[in-house]
Amino acid sequence: MQRTQSQDLFEKAKQYIPGGVNSPVRAFRAVGGSPVFIKSAKGPYIYDEDGNQYLEFINSWGPMILGHAHELIEKAVSDAIQNSFSFGAPTRKEVEMAELIVGMVPSVEKVRMVNSGTEATMSAIRVARGYTGRDKIIKFEGCYHGHGDSFLISAGSGAVTMGVPDSPGVTKGVANDTLTAPFNDLPALEQLIDANKGQIAALILEPVVGNMGCVLPNAGYLEAIRKLCTKEGIVLIFDEVMTGFRLAKGGAQERFGIVPDMTTMGKIIGGGMPVGAYGGKREIMDCVSPAGPVYQAGTLSGNPIAMSAGLAMLRYLEAHPEVYTRLDEVGNTITAGFKASLQKLGLNFTINHIGSMFTLFMTDQPVTDFTSAKASDLPLFGRYFQAMLKRGIYLAPSQFESLFFSYALEDAHIQQLIEANEEALREVI
Repeated sequence: MQRTQSQDLFEKAKQYIPGGVNSPVRAFRAVGGSPVFIKSAKGPYIYDEDGNQYLEFINSWGPMILGHAHELIEKAVSDAIQNSFSFGAPTRKEVEMAELIVGMVPSVEKVRMVNSGTEATMSAIRVARGYTGRDKIIKFEGCYHGHGDSFLISAGSGAVTMGVPDSPGVTKGVANDTLTAPFNDLPALEQLIDANKGQIAALILEPVVGNMGCVLPNAGYLEAIRKLCTKEGIVLIFDEVMTGFRLAKGGAQERFGIVPDMTTMGKIIGGGMPVGAYGGKREIMDCVSPAGPVYQAGTLSGNPIAMSAGLAMLRYLEAHPEVYTRLDEVGNTITAGFKASLQKLGLNFTINHIGSMFTLFMTDQPVTDFTSAKASDLPLFGRYFQAMLKRGIYLAPSQFESLFFSYALEDAHIQQLIEANEEALREVI
């Protein structure tokens, strides 16, 4: 069989890049075979170096909510480039972006721009510690908040995909200050807080988890966490890097009606450019330098190209609420189609879905936390992934990742996905 350009590129990449990729899940180790190297994308499609077209459902892991290379985002970036690429100085667009975010996200009274979701979560934890004068944080098993040391304890996503649930290089001191609780288990969380009374600075969670696959909070769970944090003086941080501006204009906190103390953001706010942000209550954010003593800085923070792309994206979403109505319809239609196929094939796999986030778990048990997610049949998922890829459908190359649907999907695309799913399942079961 003739080798592909993607295979040749991967072999070359391994000589110069650790594992041949710049983010672990891209290596396809969880699904077998060599990764597909992407050359271009437009709307709901991506194209690889060999000229193959795929209907894709990752959307750069979330930010391409309008589809790839949307003309408004392209024009905003093109116009901004004419004025140079970076200044390392304040710009009008940073102010406009901050004003827009504050107007759209219920919990945010002030916001600081950074360069990635990881940078946003790392910074938010530092600010919460500075604000409270406490050291410990709580995170949840299987939730992934980027690759900051504090978050690589019982992490999900790429960590478990690669079979390395806890990373070497994380010190015992950091681990001791990071408390973990199972997601959706309120009694366990209450016990953890009681055992560390007055020591916990912050609790951080994905309000809808995307990094053990899509996992929804149980009814009343987020409300109970909000009450606990208020009672104990714990800063509640919603990591909305994935859910922000995706599940609703104001993110998961708008959809569920829960107001955290701080929010971390990324992905959609950059329109595909590298960007992140963290924000929250005025009194907390005023602890950040130069207004306060908690230091955080970034040479490229508020980059004018990223701000231009993000402004175009957020202004479009604010002006077009029909985007979210349509994305809910897309998610519901795909879920119904997949369930119909499963029933026809006599399978009882679990589907978790909300809005434009979706995961088919290869297990017949409900998936409500990290333990139940790990019960999935991973070799079967790998075969399923390859069967879908063969049919021109590009999915997340890991069972432990959510899919993301875009506004660029038309009814014909949805039907293509549903039919390919049924064919792939017939092939691999």
